[in-house]
Amino acid sequence: MTKKVGFIGTGNMGAAIIRGMAGDENITLLGSDLNKTALKALAEETGLIQCDSPRDLAKDSDFIVLAVKPQHAPAVLEEIAPELDESKCVISIAAGLTVSKLKDSCENRCPVVRVMPNTPALVNAGVFAVCLDDAHLSDEQSSFSREMFGPLGDVYVLAENQFDTFTGVIGSGPAYVFYFIEAMIESAVELGLPRDQATLMVEKLFEGSTKLAKESNLHISQLREMVTSPGGTTVQALVHLDRTATRANIIDAVRKSFEKSIELGKK
Repeated sequence: MTKKVGFIGTGNMGAAIIRGMAGDENITLLGSDLNKTALKALAEETGLIQCDSPRDLAKDSDFIVLAVKPQHAPAVLEEIAPELDESKCVISIAAGLTVSKLKDSCENRCPVVRVMPNTPALVNAGVFAVCLDDAHLSDEQSSFSREMFGPLGDVYVLAENQFDTFTGVIGSGPAYVFYFIEAMIESAVELGLPRDQATLMVEKLFEGSTKLAKESNLHISQLREMVTSPGGTTVQALVHLDRTATRANIIDAVRKSFEKSIELGKK
Protein backbone atom coordinates (compact mmCIF):
# COMPACT_ATOMS: atom_id res chain seq x y z
CA MET A 1 0.00 0.00 0.00
CA THR A 2 1.35 3.40 -0.98
CA LYS A 3 2.17 5.69 1.93
CA LYS A 4 1.73 9.44 1.68
CA VAL A 5 4.54 11.32 3.41
CA GLY A 6 4.20 15.08 3.76
CA PHE A 7 6.99 17.48 4.68
CA ILE A 8 6.21 20.74 6.40
CA GLY A 9 9.45 22.61 5.73
CA THR A 10 11.65 21.68 2.78
CA GLY A 11 14.91 23.38 3.72
CA ASN A 12 18.29 21.64 3.80
CA MET A 13 17.39 18.70 6.02
CA GLY A 14 13.82 18.32 4.81
CA ALA A 15 14.97 18.38 1.18
CA ALA A 16 17.73 15.84 1.92
CA ILE A 17 15.21 13.39 3.37
CA ILE A 18 12.86 13.96 0.42
CA ARG A 19 15.67 13.25 -2.06
CA GLY A 20 16.52 10.08 -0.14
CA MET A 21 12.93 8.85 -0.43
CA ALA A 22 12.29 10.02 -4.00
CA GLY A 23 11.91 7.22 -6.50
CA ASP A 24 10.34 4.78 -4.05
CA GLU A 25 7.21 3.59 -5.85
CA ASN A 26 5.53 2.80 -2.53
CA ILE A 27 5.75 6.39 -1.30
CA THR A 28 3.95 9.54 -2.45
CA LEU A 29 5.76 12.71 -1.35
CA LEU A 30 4.03 15.98 -0.48
CA GLY A 31 5.55 19.28 0.60
CA SER A 32 4.67 22.66 2.03
CA ASP A 33 7.06 25.56 2.50
CA LEU A 34 6.95 29.35 2.67
CA ASN A 35 9.60 29.48 -0.04
CA LYS A 36 7.39 28.58 -2.99
CA THR A 37 10.19 28.99 -5.54
CA ALA A 38 12.44 26.47 -3.80
CA LEU A 39 9.47 24.15 -3.24
CA LYS A 40 8.62 24.22 -6.94
CA ALA A 41 12.23 23.42 -7.89
CA LEU A 42 12.29 20.50 -5.43
CA ALA A 43 8.98 19.24 -6.80
CA GLU A 44 10.36 19.27 -10.34
CA GLU A 45 13.43 17.35 -9.15
CA THR A 46 11.72 14.72 -7.00
CA GLY A 47 8.11 14.48 -8.16
CA LEU A 48 6.87 15.89 -4.86
CA ILE A 49 3.28 17.20 -4.78
CA GLN A 50 3.11 20.84 -3.72
CA CYS A 51 0.53 21.76 -1.07
CA ASP A 52 -0.80 25.25 -0.49
CA SER A 53 -0.72 25.03 3.31
CA PRO A 54 0.42 22.77 6.15
CA ARG A 55 -3.21 21.93 6.91
CA ASP A 56 -3.87 20.81 3.34
CA LEU A 57 -0.74 18.66 3.52
CA ALA A 58 -1.74 17.09 6.85
CA LYS A 59 -5.19 16.24 5.50
CA ASP A 60 -3.69 14.26 2.60
CA SER A 61 -0.71 12.62 4.41
CA ASP A 62 -0.28 9.44 6.43
CA PHE A 63 3.01 10.67 7.90
CA ILE A 64 3.69 14.35 8.53
CA VAL A 65 7.38 15.25 8.85
CA LEU A 66 7.82 18.43 10.85
CA ALA A 67 11.01 20.00 9.47
CA VAL A 68 10.63 23.60 10.67
CA LYS A 69 12.58 25.60 13.25
CA PRO A 70 11.69 24.57 16.82
CA GLN A 71 10.18 27.95 17.67
CA HIS A 72 7.72 27.63 14.76
CA ALA A 73 6.69 24.05 15.43
CA PRO A 74 3.95 24.60 18.07
CA ALA A 75 2.05 27.03 15.84
CA VAL A 76 2.29 24.66 12.87
CA LEU A 77 1.04 21.72 14.94
CA GLU A 78 -1.82 23.81 16.29
CA GLU A 79 -2.78 24.70 12.70
CA ILE A 80 -2.82 21.09 11.47
CA ALA A 81 -4.32 19.52 14.62
CA PRO A 82 -7.91 19.41 13.25
CA GLU A 83 -6.71 17.12 10.43
CA LEU A 84 -4.96 14.64 12.73
CA ASP A 85 -6.18 11.30 14.05
CA GLU A 86 -4.67 7.96 15.09
CA SER A 87 -4.27 6.86 11.47
CA LYS A 88 -1.68 9.61 10.99
CA CYS A 89 1.76 10.06 12.54
CA VAL A 90 3.77 13.22 13.15
CA ILE A 91 7.55 12.83 12.81
CA SER A 92 9.49 15.77 14.21
CA ILE A 93 13.11 16.60 13.42
CA ALA A 94 12.86 19.91 15.31
CA ALA A 95 15.54 20.05 18.01
CA GLY A 96 14.50 20.15 21.65
CA LEU A 97 10.83 19.28 21.19
CA THR A 98 10.01 16.38 23.48
CA VAL A 99 7.44 13.69 22.77
CA SER A 100 5.26 15.19 25.50
CA LYS A 101 5.40 18.67 23.97
CA LEU A 102 4.70 17.33 20.51
CA LYS A 103 1.65 15.42 21.73
CA ASP A 104 0.36 18.44 23.62
CA SER A 105 0.72 20.61 20.50
CA CYS A 106 -1.12 17.94 18.50
CA GLU A 107 -3.85 17.88 21.16
CA ASN A 108 -3.05 14.17 21.59
CA ARG A 109 -4.86 13.44 18.34
CA CYS A 110 -2.16 11.21 16.81
CA PRO A 111 1.04 9.32 17.69
CA VAL A 112 4.35 11.14 17.35
CA VAL A 113 7.96 10.21 16.64
CA ARG A 114 10.93 12.34 17.64
CA VAL A 115 14.01 12.24 15.42
CA MET A 116 17.45 13.85 15.77
CA PRO A 117 19.54 13.92 12.57
CA ASN A 118 23.00 15.32 11.93
CA THR A 119 24.18 17.27 8.90
CA PRO A 120 26.19 14.52 7.11
CA ALA A 121 22.72 13.26 6.16
CA LEU A 122 23.00 15.87 3.40
CA VAL A 123 25.52 13.54 1.70
CA ASN A 124 23.81 10.27 2.74
CA ALA A 125 26.27 9.72 5.60
CA GLY A 126 24.17 10.84 8.54
CA VAL A 127 23.45 9.38 11.95
CA PHE A 128 19.83 9.47 13.12
CA ALA A 129 18.34 8.89 16.55
CA VAL A 130 14.69 7.83 16.43
CA CYS A 131 12.49 7.86 19.52
CA LEU A 132 9.56 5.42 19.43
CA ASP A 133 8.47 5.92 23.05
CA ASP A 134 4.89 6.91 22.17
CA ALA A 135 2.80 3.91 23.19
CA HIS A 136 0.12 4.82 20.63
CA LEU A 137 2.40 4.08 17.66
CA SER A 138 1.31 1.12 15.58
CA ASP A 139 3.89 -1.47 14.55
CA GLU A 140 3.61 -0.22 10.97
CA GLN A 141 4.18 3.40 12.02
CA SER A 142 7.20 2.42 14.12
CA SER A 143 8.75 0.37 11.33
CA PHE A 144 8.25 3.02 8.67
CA SER A 145 9.61 5.77 10.93
CA ARG A 146 12.87 3.81 11.25
CA GLU A 147 13.12 2.76 7.63
CA MET A 148 12.48 6.13 5.99
CA PHE A 149 15.84 7.52 7.14
CA GLY A 150 17.86 4.48 6.07
CA PRO A 151 18.89 5.89 2.65
CA LEU A 152 20.49 8.87 4.41
CA GLY A 153 22.71 7.05 6.88
CA ASP A 154 22.63 4.93 10.04
CA VAL A 155 19.51 4.85 12.22
CA TYR A 156 19.48 4.11 15.96
CA VAL A 157 16.36 3.69 18.04
CA LEU A 158 16.94 5.45 21.36
CA ALA A 159 14.79 6.13 24.39
CA GLU A 160 14.02 9.79 24.77
CA ASN A 161 16.15 10.05 27.93
CA GLN A 162 19.18 9.33 25.71
CA PHE A 163 18.43 12.10 23.20
CA ASP A 164 20.32 14.85 25.05
CA THR A 165 23.44 12.66 25.05
CA PHE A 166 22.98 11.93 21.35
CA THR A 167 22.59 15.65 20.68
CA GLY A 168 25.75 16.57 22.59
CA VAL A 169 27.90 13.93 20.91
CA ILE A 170 26.40 13.23 17.47
CA GLY A 171 23.99 16.05 16.67
CA SER A 172 26.57 18.73 17.47
CA GLY A 173 29.46 16.43 16.53
CA PRO A 174 30.02 17.59 12.93
CA ALA A 175 30.82 21.08 14.21
CA TYR A 176 33.53 19.68 16.49
CA VAL A 177 35.04 17.74 13.60
CA PHE A 178 34.97 20.75 11.28
CA TYR A 179 36.50 22.89 14.05
CA PHE A 180 39.43 20.47 14.32
CA ILE A 181 39.77 20.27 10.53
CA GLU A 182 39.97 24.07 10.40
CA ALA A 183 42.68 24.08 13.06
CA MET A 184 44.70 21.44 11.20
CA ILE A 185 44.47 23.41 7.96
CA GLU A 186 45.56 26.62 9.70
CA SER A 187 48.54 24.84 11.25
CA ALA A 188 49.62 23.61 7.81
CA VAL A 189 49.28 27.12 6.36
CA GLU A 190 51.20 28.63 9.28
CA LEU A 191 54.01 26.15 8.59
CA GLY A 192 54.17 27.06 4.91
CA LEU A 193 51.81 24.86 2.88
CA PRO A 194 49.50 26.56 0.35
CA ARG A 195 45.93 26.73 1.70
CA ASP A 196 44.32 24.82 -1.19
CA GLN A 197 46.84 22.03 -0.90
CA ALA A 198 46.61 21.97 2.89
CA THR A 199 42.81 21.70 2.71
CA LEU A 200 42.91 18.72 0.35
CA MET A 201 45.55 16.98 2.43
CA VAL A 202 43.71 17.45 5.73
CA GLU A 203 40.38 16.35 4.24
CA LYS A 204 42.07 13.17 3.00
CA LEU A 205 43.68 12.71 6.41
CA PHE A 206 40.26 12.63 8.09
CA GLU A 207 38.73 10.46 5.38
CA GLY A 208 41.55 7.92 5.58
CA SER A 209 41.72 7.87 9.37
CA THR A 210 37.96 7.31 9.64
CA LYS A 211 38.12 4.52 7.07
CA LEU A 212 40.97 2.86 8.98
CA ALA A 213 39.10 3.12 12.28
CA LYS A 214 36.00 1.60 10.72
CA GLU A 215 37.68 -1.24 8.84
CA SER A 216 40.44 -2.21 11.26
CA ASN A 217 39.98 -4.81 13.99
CA LEU A 218 42.24 -2.79 16.26
CA HIS A 219 40.97 -0.58 19.08
CA ILE A 220 41.14 3.19 18.53
CA SER A 221 43.89 3.41 21.16
CA GLN A 222 45.95 0.79 19.32
CA LEU A 223 45.57 2.69 16.05
CA ARG A 224 46.84 5.82 17.80
CA GLU A 225 49.78 3.89 19.24
CA MET A 226 50.74 2.72 15.73
CA VAL A 227 51.61 6.34 14.89
CA THR A 228 53.23 7.12 18.24
CA SER A 229 56.86 5.95 18.14
CA PRO A 230 58.91 6.37 21.36
CA GLY A 231 60.78 9.67 21.29
CA GLY A 232 59.24 10.58 17.92
CA THR A 233 57.40 13.57 16.54
CA THR A 234 53.87 12.36 17.22
CA VAL A 235 54.37 11.65 20.91
CA GLN A 236 55.63 15.21 21.39
CA ALA A 237 52.37 16.55 19.96
CA LEU A 238 50.21 14.17 21.98
CA VAL A 239 52.03 14.93 25.24
CA HIS A 240 51.40 18.62 24.60
CA LEU A 241 47.69 17.93 24.08
CA ASP A 242 47.58 16.00 27.36
CA ARG A 243 49.49 18.70 29.24
CA THR A 244 46.98 21.29 28.06
CA ALA A 245 44.02 19.04 29.00
CA THR A 246 42.70 18.89 25.44
CA ARG A 247 40.95 15.56 26.02
CA ALA A 248 39.25 16.89 29.15
CA ASN A 249 38.23 20.07 27.31
CA ILE A 250 36.60 18.01 24.56
CA ILE A 251 34.67 16.00 27.14
CA ASP A 252 33.62 19.22 28.89
CA ALA A 253 32.58 20.80 25.58
CA VAL A 254 30.31 17.84 24.76
CA ARG A 255 28.77 18.14 28.22
CA LYS A 256 28.02 21.84 27.55
CA SER A 257 26.08 20.83 24.44
CA PHE A 258 24.33 18.07 26.40
CA GLU A 259 23.31 20.54 29.13
CA LYS A 260 22.03 23.06 26.57
CA SER A 261 19.91 20.34 24.97
CA ILE A 262 18.35 19.62 28.36
CA GLU A 263 17.70 23.35 28.84
CA LEU A 264 15.99 23.67 25.45
CA GLY A 265 13.79 20.69 26.21
CA LYS A 266 12.46 22.42 29.34
CA LYS A 267 11.35 25.61 27.57
